Amino acid sequence: MKKTFVSYEKLKEIVKDYPTPFHLYDEKGIRENVRHLQEAFSWNKGYKEYFAVKATPTPAILQILKEEGCGVDCSSYTELIMSDKVGFKNDDIMFTSNVTPKEDFVLARSLNATITLDDITHINFLEETAGIPETISCRFNPGGDFVINNAIMDTPQDAKYGFTREQMTEGFKTLISKGVKHFGIHAFLASNTIANEYYPALARILFETAVELQRETGAHIQFINLSGGVGIPYLPDQDATNIYEVGQGVKKAFDEILVPAGMGDVSIFTELGRFVLGPFGHLVSTVLHEKHTHKEYIGLDACAANLMRPAMYGAYHHITVMGKENEPDDHIYDVTGGLCENNDKFAVDRKLPKIDIGDLVVLHDTGAHGFAMGYNYNGKLRSAEILLKEDGTTELIRRAETPDDYFATLDFSKWSKK
Repeated sequence: MKKTFVSYEKLKEIVKDYPTPFHLYDEKGIRENVRHLQEAFSWNKGYKEYFAVKATPTPAILQILKEEGCGVDCSSYTELIMSDKVGFKNDDIMFTSNVTPKEDFVLARSLNATITLDDITHINFLEETAGIPETISCRFNPGGDFVINNAIMDTPQDAKYGFTREQMTEGFKTLISKGVKHFGIHAFLASNTIANEYYPALARILFETAVELQRETGAHIQFINLSGGVGIPYLPDQDATNIYEVGQGVKKAFDEILVPAGMGDVSIFTELGRFVLGPFGHLVSTVLHEKHTHKEYIGLDACAANLMRPAMYGAYHHITVMGKENEPDDHIYDVTGGLCENNDKFAVDRKLPKIDIGDLVVLHDTGAHGFAMGYNYNGKLRSAEILLKEDGTTELIRRAETPDDYFATLDFSKWSKK
């Protein structure tokens, strides 16, 4: 059984000040989770978590993570601007992008961010547009299938990202000739994996590649970025990733591969947006309508514009009907939003307690890739974001959009009647 991080009584107080729908974040849970992550990798002197801004691009959340010693992983011009405004500087910013516009590289260089190149052709492109820094990272794609315990976890050969193995060697040699002195290696081979074996298996691939690259090119490999992919248990019967077991698994690979090769000074980086934030966000909504046709439908004031994952991926997000946590799940509903799209459903044939108009509903695990993936289809407006602070008070950290925001990029004077 998944439990909410906010009580029904507290939520009733919150909705008096902030109309639903809104995304609610748990500051206490976020801070505690980051500290567990850092403790799990404390064996590595240079360890740093670079939070993936794309997961939750909200300055107040980034500020919390900054206070906890995290850096940021950016992938676009505006994410770089946001990170700079929050106060992240220099090597606190990792810039990992693909199909990168010139302007993005120029801004990343001006901020002295650590740049990860996605393709060997980007070496010359970066040199021509912004210059080559002394420290740079390259993203590695080993191709084939990524397998753990005889199970295919993902298929890197189909991913658009990264250098091939041969290109890594060629790229390192080219970059050395252009003045690069320190290197990083980055890879992302599977998404939302709750298997404790994922990071250690990825680490072994990258550690072995790093040893080979150092021998082949003489490059000084300063850091290895395990990127993201460590997931969260969206389903109530799933076990959460044991980050301490993960950390020890990576340490074992480190001690067995890098240390004997004289590379025990390599720093380990992570970019765990979903793991860090996912469980500590709720989408809070109110039941607007019920419909009785071929199926039983419950209509919320939230829709896929507020949480796209169920409509886009068929992803499961657990639902709690507040105040009815102990009632039997003896009704079957499709829980929907109001978009003119049939896939605008948060749940299909979900067993829930009897739901009434006006009930408060919480959709779990929306702290990452929740608000961030919002959009304005059907003219729907993005919702507010609220922070539940450690002392129990709340703070509006992003107001809800208004129609004026929606129309801000248009000039109606050409069509307005005088």
